[in-house]
Formats: sequence, C-alpha cells, structure tokens
Amino acid sequence: MIKIIVGTNRKNSVSKTIAELYQRILNEKGVQSEILELENLPSDFIENALYENNGKHDLYNEFHDQLVDGKKFVFIVPEYNGSFPGILKTFIDGMTYPNTFGNKKCALVGISSGIGGGGIAMSHLTDIFHYLGMHVLALKPKLAKIEQNMSDNLLTNRLYMDLLQTQADMLLEF
Repeated sequence: MIKIIVGTNRKNSVSKTIAELYQRILNEKGVQSEILELENLPSDFIENALYENNGKHDLYNEFHDQLVDGKKFVFIVPEYNGSFPGILKTFIDGMTYPNTFGNKKCALVGISSGIGGGGIAMSHLTDIFHYLGMHVLALKPKLAKIEQNMSDNLLTNRLYMDLLQTQADMLLEF
C-alpha cells in the first residue's frame, strides 16, 4: 500500500485535494493507497512526542505506526516561504531514526501559488530524505500557480495531469 502524505496541517488545503486526486490515479491503476493528513496530528505532539518523549504519546504513536509499515510514499509538498511547511519537518523529526524512511522509496509533488511549483521546497526535502536513506524518484512534478490551474477541486491543466499519471507509473515500477 502506498502512503500519501499531505505535507501541511492547513485545513481544507489544496495539498489535500491533490492527494485525493493522486489516490484516484492510483486506484485507477489498481493500487491501494492511504492518505495521511498532518492536520490530524495531535496538537501537542511537538511538546509531548519528540526527543526524550519519543514513543510515549499514544495518539502520535498511532499516526507514526501508519507510516512505519509503508514501503512507498507520495509526499504532496506545498511551498511555504520558499521551502516546505515546518509541520512536515517536525513530523519527519518525530519518526524513528533511521528505520522509518531508510531504504524506502518516495515520490514528491510540489505545489505553489507562485511560478516555482515548489521546486526549492522539494529540493530541501530531497536532501533530508537522502540523509535519512530514502530513495527519491527523479520525476518531481512542479504544479505552479495551482489555484489558476484548478476548478471545482479538479486540475484543469492537462500537462499537470499527465505528469501525475507518469509519475504514478514510475513510482509503481520504482
């Protein structure tokens, strides 16, 4: 089963919409997936689940355990201030090191309101995943000016849809 991570804790995010679209793409290919939303993290996990408290927070542990058994991941990565959201970094920091992501595989999809499509954010995240021993798929779609390329929660940009389809095929073979 492929784990799709919504890389923000913002409610009703575009990232969540793209995650649901990606899940539909995988379903059409006959592949099961599960969406994990960072907005569902316990609000106190930063103080009560990291570092010396690792493994001591039951609600965070449930969320953590949903990822541990994953072999392949898709991260929907919105661009926040030229990088990815801090909640995503904090979430990664709370995972068991190095076993959670070591020798596993992932695909990244960048999203931005601007023209960069989250390219710098995905570069930063790629560096972190390489450090953790995760293999990152080379094709990283950059969905720029995302609000202008969506209507009624659907991507209207054919190129973006083609890129997501191609990436999903590559992830399945990866």
